Amino acid sequence: MIAITGATGQLGHLVIEQLLKTVPAKQIVAIVRNPAKAQALSQQGIVVRQADYTDEAAFAAALSGVDKLLLISSSEVGQRATQHQNVINAAKTAGVKFIAYTSLLHADTSPLGLHVEHVATEKALAASGIPYALLRNGWYTENYLASAPPALEHGVFIGAAGEGKIASATRADYAAAAAKVIAEEGHAGKVYELAGDHGWTLSELAAELSKQSGKPVTYQNLSEADFAAALKSVGLPAGLADMLADSDVGASKGGLFDDGHTLSKLIGRATTPLAQSIKAIL
Repeated sequence: MIAITGATGQLGHLVIEQLLKTVPAKQIVAIVRNPAKAQALSQQGIVVRQADYTDEAAFAAALSGVDKLLLISSSEVGQRATQHQNVINAAKTAGVKFIAYTSLLHADTSPLGLHVEHVATEKALAASGIPYALLRNGWYTENYLASAPPALEHGVFIGAAGEGKIASATRADYAAAAAKVIAEEGHAGKVYELAGDHGWTLSELAAELSKQSGKPVTYQNLSEADFAAALKSVGLPAGLADMLADSDVGASKGGLFDDGHTLSKLIGRATTPLAQSIKAIL
């Protein structure tokens, strides 16, 4: 059986959609915090089990009979390392034979503050004795396109990435890779640096928004502090705003760029172009 953590999350449900193309529903275990949100999965014949990253014992029970686990990183920045360790401990208790983990692009050398907890998790996996693969995901295109509506409204796309190249891909692209690695054999011991086929700058993103919408949008580069303050002023929680500002500065240092095309090779098709993603949201 194959288990997916965070199965009702934005990435998790896309992974399950992909898995259903090659894996019988009854062999997929969706691990969720709130089973009420997973009724659609149950109706498809998927096994739904409740567990929380903070509860190691519940996770061990949820992993009973599971051979392979896709550990999708927790969304609770600052608590991830402990939460992931709980899941890894539970997997060991339950006799899981393989774990694939969604880490961060070039986690071991990344300038992004986010890398710390991912590196801690990678070390925990190495120490666990369980065969594993690392899916080092780059940035989701959706992370930036969430800012498209206010940019179109005000004519300005703000950020702190300078002219740093961002090789993003869509969640669906990364989900296809995760589904392939967790369903197939032969991926243990592999480290996959996953990113989009083509890098772009925030200036180029603004230009593409202008081109497709017919509305003038320019990119305004801010300091890390000013960008974080701007995000907080529109209601983002302080921790999230600081993390996004730090990540933008990391992008300015090349932290979100990779041109190895590992993702497209893994999924057997080109990654979704930025222009196509913009067209979809417009």
